[in-house]
Amino acid sequence: MLDIKWIRENPEALDNALAKRGMAPLSAGLVALDEKRRQHVGRVQEAQERRNAASKDIGKAMAQKDSDTAEKLKAEVAEIKSFLQGAEEEERRLDKELADALAVIPNLPLDDVPVGKDEADNVEIRRVGNQRNFAFSPKEHFEIGEAMGTMDFERAAKLSGSRFTVLKGQLARLERALGQFMLDLHTGEHGYMEVSPPLLVRDEAMFGTGQLPKFEEDLFATYRDLNFGELNEKARRAALAQYGLGGLGTTILTADIESVLPTDRFFLIPTAEVPLTNLVRDEILDLKDLPIRMTALTPCFRSEAGSAGRDTRGMLRQHQFYKVEMVSITDAESSVEEHERMTACAEEVLKRLGLPFRTVVLCTGDMGFGAQKTYDIEVWLPGQNAYREISSCSVCGDFQGRRMNARYRPEGSKATRFVHTLNGSGVAVGRALVAVLENYQEEDGSVTIPEVLLPYMGGLSRIEKPE
Repeated sequence: MLDIKWIRENPEALDNALAKRGMAPLSAGLVALDEKRRQHVGRVQEAQERRNAASKDIGKAMAQKDSDTAEKLKAEVAEIKSFLQGAEEEERRLDKELADALAVIPNLPLDDVPVGKDEADNVEIRRVGNQRNFAFSPKEHFEIGEAMGTMDFERAAKLSGSRFTVLKGQLARLERALGQFMLDLHTGEHGYMEVSPPLLVRDEAMFGTGQLPKFEEDLFATYRDLNFGELNEKARRAALAQYGLGGLGTTILTADIESVLPTDRFFLIPTAEVPLTNLVRDEILDLKDLPIRMTALTPCFRSEAGSAGRDTRGMLRQHQFYKVEMVSITDAESSVEEHERMTACAEEVLKRLGLPFRTVVLCTGDMGFGAQKTYDIEVWLPGQNAYREISSCSVCGDFQGRRMNARYRPEGSKATRFVHTLNGSGVAVGRALVAVLENYQEEDGSVTIPEVLLPYMGGLSRIEKPE
């Protein structure tokens, strides 16, 4: 979230930064909202001060037995109290209106981020590793997995629908090995602390990292049922409509409505970035404790809204997948350097696996909502004859820190500052599995295991179709 004080003082800078993201100017409307709120707050404060002064004057007038003055002052105090009752509600409304407006504005790009409209304007900064020269036409990962009988999309669809996969046998073990290898690398050599976080989080956590309110359609939500008690049918239907379920009231019995209306909502995490970053929400940290570096291997859940028709075959775009996430909490002066460090940690995973990749810096039009700058690492997939994203590492400045009210206290200072946050895939396990299958495939349909994974595979050096 952006700082309204900064916006007041730098309206042109805001609009210029938003223009780089392809957005229309917003500063005038935000400043006007803020001015309206501030004027109202000023009137409330003046009324409160006058009420307090008048209350004291009542006591003086009564001590002087000046009943007329006392009664006039009492009437004035009553009038002020009446005004304040409505005014305080209006203040809350204006606060919310401004907060809601700020909540959907994306982070502002750093000065060195290339300006562009979409992924075509991203800038490649390096390539690592050599693409293998195949003596045969390389297959895509799903062709390899299905031929082995260890990657089953049909049965997954029977269980859960499209964009799910069942892995079996040694392919399931390879997925587990990849995740364990990444965790061991990041904790053993890169200084990240392993965390096992909740997979269900509340709205506040999703707001803190920027998924809510703007990207709710990308999330999966779960609900706990509400006991309606004494609500009549009209009230039940009205309550149902608040959750966008009003249409159900015409097709189910009133008594059944309470079985679908939620009282508590939880979201399945789209990435471990959400719980890891929110661990410092509403806290004040000491500078000496920074940076905090955390990593986690978790399932991730995404609705893939807006991706109809894209990567419909295979494992590249799934509703459920595993990912090793890296999160850093830093002070304001260290975040840019930490971004380079985090990206190098993610790249090291692919280097150890012997997978060719390239790293690109995203342009302003392709960058995520909460990012100031993002590096995408794209792994080479010979079956597709293309580079595909396998990691995204972003520095967010104090954007998430402000949303989470997470602060730190500089050494020797009484004042606090918002923490800076970073997140990166270290890396997506499913896509790493895809890359290993395609880069290490053999002409007979088998797959050689990368050397670094051999200790995790019980000595197995090759995956073949089960006999």
